Amino acid sequence: MSKSILFNQKHDEYCPLCSGKLVIRNGGRGPFLRCCNYPVCEFMRPLKPHSDGHIIKVLDGQFCPHCHAILVLRQGRYGMFIGCSEYPACQHIEHINQPNDTRINCPQCSQGHLIQRKSRYGKTFYACSQYPTCQFTINHKPVTGQCCYCQYPLLIEKRTAHGTQVYCASKLCGKTIENE
Repeated sequence: MSKSILFNQKHDEYCPLCSGKLVIRNGGRGPFLRCCNYPVCEFMRPLKPHSDGHIIKVLDGQFCPHCHAILVLRQGRYGMFIGCSEYPACQHIEHINQPNDTRINCPQCSQGHLIQRKSRYGKTFYACSQYPTCQFTINHKPVTGQCCYCQYPLLIEKRTAHGTQVYCASKLCGKTIENE
């Protein structure tokens, strides 16, 4: 629904508390209905029929590891997720998009491994799994190998006008590695 259509519609709904007319207001989580006698009467309800966390599909045959209830697919404020059907008694959730593990060791800390992540803008990058202690990130796909020029233990794969090429991941080196 566009904003112009939304705000031009006539709503002849009245407040159940004070019988004042309900008007459409816009908030941080989207449009909602509020009583026209707002400071005196504080009645409000969401304009959407579903609130956050509503159930989209029941996942038969999959059970919660904590309370053994059936898992359900839910739509929340930050997208879709799998949650327990006994919410709020059980707050078990699982993310649908698990980060892809590359199993390539982090060249900076040598303890973690690189995991594929997405930025808030949807761009893919690779970061160390030991994140708060190690803040190593790269923007290109990591490749197992060692640079023949500087002996850096990680290579990256870039798409260029000449095709896909492998480069040294070190910012100081960055040379192209020839395929032999």
